[in-house]
Amino acid sequence: MGISDSKHKPPETLDLRKLILDNSIELDEERDLDKLIEKIADAKYVLLGEASHGTHEYYTWRMKISKKLIEKKGFSFIAVEGDWPDCYKLNRYVKNYPDSGDCALDILHSFSRWPTWMWANWETVALAEWLREHNDRHVKEDKVGFYGLDVYSLWESLDEVLKYSENKDLTIKKAALDAFNCFEPYNRGKGQQYALAARAVSLSCEDEVVNLLTKISEHIPTRNSDPEDTMNVRQNAHVIVNAERYYRAMIIAGPASWNIRDRHMVHTLENLMEFHGADAKGIIWEHNTHIGDARATDMCDDGTVNVGQIINEGHKPEEVFSVGFGSYKGTVIAGREWGDIMQVMQVPEAVKYSWEYELHKLDAKDRVVFMTEVMKEHLGGQEFGHRAIGVVYRPKHEHFGNYIPSRIPYRYNAFIYLDETSSLHPLHIKPDGNQIPETFPFGV
Repeated sequence: MGISDSKHKPPETLDLRKLILDNSIELDEERDLDKLIEKIADAKYVLLGEASHGTHEYYTWRMKISKKLIEKKGFSFIAVEGDWPDCYKLNRYVKNYPDSGDCALDILHSFSRWPTWMWANWETVALAEWLREHNDRHVKEDKVGFYGLDVYSLWESLDEVLKYSENKDLTIKKAALDAFNCFEPYNRGKGQQYALAARAVSLSCEDEVVNLLTKISEHIPTRNSDPEDTMNVRQNAHVIVNAERYYRAMIIAGPASWNIRDRHMVHTLENLMEFHGADAKGIIWEHNTHIGDARATDMCDDGTVNVGQIINEGHKPEEVFSVGFGSYKGTVIAGREWGDIMQVMQVPEAVKYSWEYELHKLDAKDRVVFMTEVMKEHLGGQEFGHRAIGVVYRPKHEHFGNYIPSRIPYRYNAFIYLDETSSLHPLHIKPDGNQIPETFPFGV
């Protein structure tokens, strides 16, 4: 994911300035999104990206887009790059289910898996409270959900299945206990210990988790007084199966673990679409590296796939619309190592000839760039370095590892460029983290 400045310099014959100006609009206020909403048209899958997991503006602009999609186009749910069990608690809250909590802040503050700031932040509190208010005006069938697509919650999902099976189904309970007991020696929450042990002694918990999923499929009712509760149990079982596969693959070189994770996220998304019915439409919040089509990057060189690619391959072009995000400079929340203390870091100016550099050089204005046929014709063969910041970030070394060569018009349907961005507002970053930021709820 390194980049050479000169390698990605646009050819002299390309009038990049005119091309972008002719195919973009300035983005100053919420109503400027109306053309983007018009371009989305009748898409059923709207994928909203981010260039980092710790940038305030990516969350707030995605919220503004999501509100318009929900209010104007009747979207059914928001699905995010988060854990299923935690996000399902928030789903229950925004739908005002019984015993679902008193406020979004309390629920999100309980999110404890690193990186906590991804969803335990004031920006998500604002989104959740808006969803709750919106849903309170609608009947149960029309309430908008909030779900997590990720695969990491092995233990939490096991806990949920055990809780469900208590006093309900002894067959499911036994299968869940068998799976639980198989994983127990490997230190709760430490997937790498399980992976190393499984590789060293050729033992795994694969049979136990597959058996659990089978028993749930055979014994759980397809519909009951709480259909979403049934769906929740089934999804937790799928998480357990794919988390086991993911952890076994994570210590093997190559794209296997990444591909398992992204295929799981797509499987979860399709399950949600099926649950919400034939007219379902979903909004997906994930990092650009997941939602931007991998075929337009060097990710595909070693067989890596992602959510954007799989969704695009499985559906008609008019059914999918992806929006990438990026900025030239700013601040971001991240850690210097996995599990490290979160901190505010400076995001340096984008490297020369990168996509973000070219947009800044244009006029340094925030804008929405539309990937029209003209853009594809004139820019589709040009690779740009495109910045990607993860939860682990070392700004001094980003030139070598944070730019993905990308053919932008084929990676996204549109791109939101924000010249300077600021860090997210985590709930846990200080002892007084429950103090509301001055601008909350951020102009919503």
